[in-house]
Amino acid sequence: MWTQLALSGLLFSLFPLSVVWVSKDTNKYRKLIGVTLFLTFDLIIFGAFTRLTDSGLGCPDWPGCYGQANPFQAHAQIKAAEALMPMGPVTISKAWIEMIHRYLAMSVGVLILAQMTIAWWRRASLRHSPSLATALFFLVCLQGAFGKWTVTLKLQPIIVTIHLLLALCLLGLMVWAWMRESPPIFCTPDTRLRYLLPLAVLVAVTQIALGGWVSTNYATLACQDYPLCNGEIIPNLDFEHAYVLWRELGRTASGDFLPFSALVTIQWLHRSFAWIVLMVLAAVIYLARKHDASRRLAHLLLLVLLLQFASGIATVYFSWPLLIAVLHNAGAALTLLLLCMLNYRVRAHQPPTS
Repeated sequence: MWTQLALSGLLFSLFPLSVVWVSKDTNKYRKLIGVTLFLTFDLIIFGAFTRLTDSGLGCPDWPGCYGQANPFQAHAQIKAAEALMPMGPVTISKAWIEMIHRYLAMSVGVLILAQMTIAWWRRASLRHSPSLATALFFLVCLQGAFGKWTVTLKLQPIIVTIHLLLALCLLGLMVWAWMRESPPIFCTPDTRLRYLLPLAVLVAVTQIALGGWVSTNYATLACQDYPLCNGEIIPNLDFEHAYVLWRELGRTASGDFLPFSALVTIQWLHRSFAWIVLMVLAAVIYLARKHDASRRLAHLLLLVLLLQFASGIATVYFSWPLLIAVLHNAGAALTLLLLCMLNYRVRAHQPPTS
């Protein structure tokens, strides 16, 4: 099984590696990072799709599927599980969704391994040390471990949420690696923007963590309306059970069923914190628009922020349609990506002094 899985990961990585190889870009290393960044973003979106379709346990073991390298080989076991629970976590379609997610993750791991190998092999000629490429490799290994625990611990909310946050950390570092290999774009120093942008990243990551907690606890529709929550500005809140981190899915720390008021609290805090995110990012956009080097990124961030706000409301009003829910997750990842790009542009490149 392990050999077949390794071959599957290599097979999935052949196409992006071929794109880099045949590219006319003179900086193949930068091209490799760019392709890996693109696939990392895709992996995050497909991971959201896997979670939203309830496919996280489509193959209830790890790294294979019922001890096999693919659902074809495990067809009999999957059909038997599906026959016992037709609406359960194991079906043919869910097994394929889960395994495709794993194959894509393995291909990203192969590409990051290639980056690290090239960075050390060409460390004398590259502009930067191989430390970031090495950190990315160890981070993707840690991410793989949390992928395993997501399955073996049966979608425990804290494990799934950390798995999401590590993926976003990987995305942010990949953005930094890609931009530092790109031609520098000088940006006029702006003290306010330099100090505000790290806060904006922190606020955005906090909101994504709160959103991940909503998703992993299946609390998306705990509030049936907007801007009110079940007809109230501040509903009956239950922080005692809502944010106990180490517990099973749908259970309290003592093993009882999680009260509905805890799900309402989880949803309410996420939508309430969104207003703080909106204010901080609005300030970032206002300041970034004043400079030529950051204006385009500011406009893109404004567009994504508006779409993110609209998709969040639409998720409630249309009762959580899959497409809109996936787009909402994509908007969160894209928001962080743009903030990381702005951070790099404002901090890493400044005009030379005369």
